[in-house]
Amino acid sequence: MSDDAIDRAMRPVQASALQHIARRLHRAGAAPWLHGEVARRMGERLPLIRAQPGEVIDWSGGIGASAEVLRRAYPRSRLTVVDDATLRPARRAPQPPWWSPRRWAGAAPAAIDVQDVPAASAGLLWANMMLHGVADPAAQLQQWHRALQVDGFLMFSMLGPGSLQGLREVFARQGWPAPHAAFVDMHDIGDMMVRAGFADPVMDQELITLTWPEAGALLAELRTLGGNADPQRFAGLRTPRWRLQLLDALGALRDEQGRLRLVFEVVYGHAFKAAPKPRVAAQTAVALEDMRSMVRSSRRDGPAR
Repeated sequence: MSDDAIDRAMRPVQASALQHIARRLHRAGAAPWLHGEVARRMGERLPLIRAQPGEVIDWSGGIGASAEVLRRAYPRSRLTVVDDATLRPARRAPQPPWWSPRRWAGAAPAAIDVQDVPAASAGLLWANMMLHGVADPAAQLQQWHRALQVDGFLMFSMLGPGSLQGLREVFARQGWPAPHAAFVDMHDIGDMMVRAGFADPVMDQELITLTWPEAGALLAELRTLGGNADPQRFAGLRTPRWRLQLLDALGALRDEQGRLRLVFEVVYGHAFKAAPKPRVAAQTAVALEDMRSMVRSSRRDGPAR
């Protein structure tokens, strides 16, 4: 990955604003409709994985709407939800420990903190519609790589730069700052996956169009999906007069049926964690755990893909 690609991949975002947005989404009580729809579409791709993972980690937390999709696909697997403690509602009921016997009886999935995920623990790591909400996607991919077992499978979705083009055009015509932080291109995400150590990364995308009868409904749904973490966003509070101007300007999004229309680019990523490959030299030192992983991998006919 070139320095130019790294610069493109590192979005100009305000990390504190992303944290505030994530905290609000986790406290909303329900995942956005679009997240549930993308989870369903991701679930249709799970037959790509013929092996049945013993441990499935859902890194979508409370915003991925993925629990039922994963339960139906892997009823015999242990399902663990990664739960960032800094995003929890203040009065949230305590979660059972990850080692609770209820995990083995098909009960509700356990929740563990993002800092407590064991290394090499997951046969499948699933992350629905959350990677676009982190400030450093490369570091997140490295963390996922660490959590996967050798030959474990990563599957994730995120918003791509083709999202909300119509909204950006509305703001540009009014001379307003951008309505959201820039999204990372899927090719740069693919490069980051390779640098993180993933094998056979595959990236693809699809466009999903949502429509609304009026501007108030559009804004309400956009708020459920996130917020503006662009460092150049308007710094102060907007006035009721500005909101009226925005509602009027959004009329430019109406289609032939009179409905407001916005397009979302949903990016999907898939990859495997390959066995470590030591660099060949006159004398090569290999860590014991890496050696065990290479031996286990060599005994297989190859990962079921």
